Amino acid sequence: MKKSDRLKLIVDLNADQEKKALEAFGRIQQKQIVLQEQIDGLKNYRLETIAKFDLHCSTGARIGQMLEFRSFIEKLDKAIQGQEQALTQLEVEVSRARHNWLNLHNRTENLEKISDKALKMESKEEDKREQLEQDDRVSSGRRGGTRNA
Repeated sequence: MKKSDRLKLIVDLNADQEKKALEAFGRIQQKQIVLQEQIDGLKNYRLETIAKFDLHCSTGARIGQMLEFRSFIEKLDKAIQGQEQALTQLEVEVSRARHNWLNLHNRTENLEKISDKALKMESKEEDKREQLEQDDRVSSGRRGGTRNA
């Protein structure tokens, strides 16, 4: 098996790993987007709830309602905080996945360059070999032609 063929196999294997890493990176990024949207939704819900309660308080609210509201907002804040912590952890995963994919991508590119170089060298060697064979035939033909004369 030629060196370029062996290198082509390695390039193909690495390219497959790169593709899988890119897909994993994309899945993690999608999770990050969904989680960020959930956090934004919770924050918007919190703001709407506060606005509604403020409007309700302007017409008069009981202490019990205020305590319930305060408790609800605290639970909402804890949920938002938990989601933000999850997002921070997910951002680390996104960074790792991106780094992994970039490493594999760069490796694939470098291997492709090495493979292309080996293919060009083999092509040059084949051209030289063909030229030498052709030169040998031509020189054999000349020698054979002078003997017949």
